[in-house]
Amino acid sequence: MSDDRRARICALNDQLRCNHIGGRIVLTPGVVDRGQAFLLTALDAIRRFDEFNEGCDPYGERDFGAITIGSDRLFWKIDYYDQSLTSAAVDPAEETGCVRVMTVMLAAEY
Repeated sequence: MSDDRRARICALNDQLRCNHIGGRIVLTPGVVDRGQAFLLTALDAIRRFDEFNEGCDPYGERDFGAITIGSDRLFWKIDYYDQSLTSAAVDPAEETGCVRVMTVMLAAEY
């Protein structure tokens, strides 16, 4: 993958992760059950996440992370779908034709 393509995917993923723009956010039942204050804290921690490395981000797309809120370990993952949300996107570097979905879950729900 070219550096320009990777940078474009990172920028689009960061736009969703940090600003909640350019996709959808899905919360698992375990995250929702912890309440609004927990959710707001988690989303802020995801926004501030900057520990991307070979272990959690082997392709350099900034599409996964793990955080801890209190005693809860959470994962977040960005996946790329077509407009119908039934198949993988043809090109995650394209803003149109690709729907980003960031799933936030408790590690225990994985």
